[in-house]
Amino acid sequence: MTWRIRFEPVITPLFHTWWRLSRAMTLGVRGLAQDGEGRILLVKHTYRTGWYLPGGGVERGETAIQSIQREMAEEGGVEATSTPVLIGFYSNHSVFPNDHVALYRFDTWRPFPPAPGEIAERGFFALDGLPEGVTPGTKRRLAEVFEGEPVSAVW
Repeated sequence: MTWRIRFEPVITPLFHTWWRLSRAMTLGVRGLAQDGEGRILLVKHTYRTGWYLPGGGVERGETAIQSIQREMAEEGGVEATSTPVLIGFYSNHSVFPNDHVALYRFDTWRPFPPAPGEIAERGFFALDGLPEGVTPGTKRRLAEVFEGEPVSAVW
């Protein structure tokens, strides 16, 4: 799906325009899961560059909890065995003027077969061994949660 990366600069603005016209506000979710060694789960999509915490958009008729549980299973191969805990709620206005992201922590989970197609790579990484290309928002959230950095309201 390298064609999606090449066309992303055209496709993404089209999707953003559609979202602006069809939604007053958008809500996304991201999940934070660690393995038994304390490493962080990150994913790399087939259609954009960089490493992210797994997540996506909350669909119509879906709660944020349902959405993050679905996204973590599909993208990360992580199935919650207890209710994910809300870490924070962030504005993401650089993407869309009224976009927000809810970040959830998965304290207990079990492996789940991830959905094929959308994720090019996934893996667990030590905080001192993150892969090249981790997105700035992901780096900020990790620094807030694990290094005591001040919490920002902006993704």
